[in-house]
Amino acid sequence: MTRATLLSLLHQKLTHPVGADELVRVLKIPRLERPAFKRYLREWLGDGTLVLVRGHLYAFPRRGGKPTPERPRALVSDVVGRFERDRSGQAYVVPFDRRAIDDVLVPRGATLDAEPGAMVLVTITRHAAVGQPPRGEVAEVLGDIDTPGVDTSIILRKHGIIEAHPPEAVAAAEALPTLVTPADITGRTDFRDRPVATIDGEHARDFDDAISLERLANGHYWLGVHIADVAHYVHEGTALDRSGYDRGTSVYFPERAVHMFPEALATGVCSLKPHVDRLVQSCLMEVTADGRVVRYEIHDGVIRSDARMTYTTVNAIVAARDPEVRAQYAPLVPLFELMHELHGVLAASRHRRGSVDFDLPKPEVILDTEGLVIDIVASERNVAHKMIEEFMLLANQTVAQHLEQAGMPTLYRIHETPEAAKVEEFESFISRLGFTLDAPITGVKPAHFQALVRRMAGSPVARPIAFLMLRTMQKARYDSTNVGHFGLAAESYVHFTSPIRRYPDLVVHRTLRELRHTTVTAERRTALALALPEIGRHTSERERRADEAERELVQWKKVRFMADKVGEIYDGYVTGVTAFGLFVELVEHYVEGLVHISTLADDYYRFTEGSHRLVGERTHRVFQLGDHVRVQVARVDVERRMIDLAIDAILDTLDREPRRTRQPRSTAVRKKEQRKGTPEERRRRRAARPGRRERAQRKKSR
Repeated sequence: MTRATLLSLLHQKLTHPVGADELVRVLKIPRLERPAFKRYLREWLGDGTLVLVRGHLYAFPRRGGKPTPERPRALVSDVVGRFERDRSGQAYVVPFDRRAIDDVLVPRGATLDAEPGAMVLVTITRHAAVGQPPRGEVAEVLGDIDTPGVDTSIILRKHGIIEAHPPEAVAAAEALPTLVTPADITGRTDFRDRPVATIDGEHARDFDDAISLERLANGHYWLGVHIADVAHYVHEGTALDRSGYDRGTSVYFPERAVHMFPEALATGVCSLKPHVDRLVQSCLMEVTADGRVVRYEIHDGVIRSDARMTYTTVNAIVAARDPEVRAQYAPLVPLFELMHELHGVLAASRHRRGSVDFDLPKPEVILDTEGLVIDIVASERNVAHKMIEEFMLLANQTVAQHLEQAGMPTLYRIHETPEAAKVEEFESFISRLGFTLDAPITGVKPAHFQALVRRMAGSPVARPIAFLMLRTMQKARYDSTNVGHFGLAAESYVHFTSPIRRYPDLVVHRTLRELRHTTVTAERRTALALALPEIGRHTSERERRADEAERELVQWKKVRFMADKVGEIYDGYVTGVTAFGLFVELVEHYVEGLVHISTLADDYYRFTEGSHRLVGERTHRVFQLGDHVRVQVARVDVERRMIDLAIDAILDTLDREPRRTRQPRSTAVRKKEQRKGTPEERRRRRAARPGRRERAQRKKSR
């Protein structure tokens, strides 16, 4: 159906607000045309042809003009918050995210017997209206906020991430065979006679990639990347597939993971455990001494892993050369040493190509048995991590080139060229610090960023500039149109190596198999081309959701870790400068806090956006991105998940001298401040004001 036909049908059928799924059913949109139809819906929302009602229902605008789009708060349907009761006994929920919605009133009989102070999930039954707060019903009591594990449950509910898989998906996973049968192996390439090993973290539970490697007679390397063949067990349109697609990705928290597929699949027949047969899709590549792939093969295979290795153990073998560990794994030592050698070749080749490698240390949260944070340290990335990373990067790129050359529609992992305006701003800033990209603004290449990273090595501003560099670049995402991967300096790139935890990888596996085993007709290519953009959009959104949830929980745990450290002094670096203050990351714990502009009380500081600086009007003191500062932990607000810091040197100055009043910038400002009174007077007035509920009660009683 054409766009015009669909719009005509909408005018006939859309008599009241309905959701997208109901529209698909009412209009009888064929499955292959649904992605295009949903794209049209987004376009019609954008140009005002349609509007959203209650956040998710489509309708035509009211006659007489286009209504104002609803605020984000009206989109909320489930809210996580703290259950409370006021003096009259009225139950209400204070949202965990104060930006989302007002306090939610809960009628009698809809509280699930929640106790005041408990964290709950409340379903909105009536959205806020003029003079009326929203109402809702408690759907789940999560427990006390300080109970181990409750913080993870709160973040999951807040971001709409469901832990439990649908019963039909769990049943399908549990019904899968636990062993590979002879029938499964028929027609597959047998790699069981080759040394193969998995290398993962100490606490990994699912092993979805394995490596084989040998040296060919011509001196080249024959590298095999063997990936668990999830597509053999998860077919399109099944309950397992629907569950995986809805999640889009696995989500990893410090205490637990929420897997894309049920555990029976993730840790069962698709886990490449040692000494058992497992089905794989394999990419084998002949790599030259200068890192070029001159030949490759892609197979449906079967392997039998010789060992479940950890990054720590492999590092002990190839880097530390620990004699005890080398003796323990003597039969596999030659394999790991050859891997180490090839890693050096591939890393050098990638760097020559211009791939940007930040290698920034990531904070790792160390928990005790109660789930409480006892330390925050830099996560270790040893040579074994880097070996596996290089092998996966090469396989992803090789598979992408294979699919593109065959003209097979698939999902690419794309990373677009940075916007010129952002590059110009970045160049303007780093030039003040003595650095430059040394490139035309509209012609910047990955190699220019890589060269800057090398020049900054060892500089105190290297880390904050690297973070600013990341913000200058675009976000990587999934798309059916290949525009290359800027950061990796790769013309073609896909995610092939982890279909057990990323849905786009499963899509790539399916398109690979379809290309190998069937004749892909023009009609089929068209159908894929129509369906893939929506899959790319959906899985990119799910990836962002997972990243935000993981980041928010870690930040919350960091804040709670710092709660008993008020008054302590730390070294830190300025990682952000805004009109309202400085963001500072502590060197010791990788924790970020805010130095609010109001605490810079020794002067009046002006913010200059382009240079990321705060400059004192009287002292000409400058705070800018990358500055080393000593800060005191002034306040830790666990509920707001914020850490307030103060510059130690300014505190010393204020202790020695009478506090200076900031000079108003104009007579009007000065008169306004005089009318308001002193800060202490304003605080007393605010404290004396009745709260919102008290004002409502007074109005009602009148």
